[in-house]
Amino acid sequence: MSVMDCMEKLIERLHNETEPCVRAILGHFFFVFIHPLPDRNSRLARFTMNTMLASSCCPWTVVRVSESQKYPDACEAALFGADIRPFSEFIAGELKASPQF
Repeated sequence: MSVMDCMEKLIERLHNETEPCVRAILGHFFFVFIHPLPDRNSRLARFTMNTMLASSCCPWTVVRVSESQKYPDACEAALFGADIRPFSEFIAGELKASPQF
């Protein structure tokens, strides 16, 4: 399957997901998994995740410096261990730690 086909399926899947947090986490995860760009995929995935969260009135989240090593570990567990739970739990923790504006 080509990158374009995968991106089309990702957009279709996100369009059909009604839960904002699930949509944001899946959007981030699958964007990084598809890896459509030669560089900066994780940064764009985090930005896209935050855009989806913000558009659903959820707080914008930033990976805290103190937790920065847990981010790639959680991504790798999802990508290579076929277990999205550590990534989902990591993002949920960062959302809870985000200041409310």
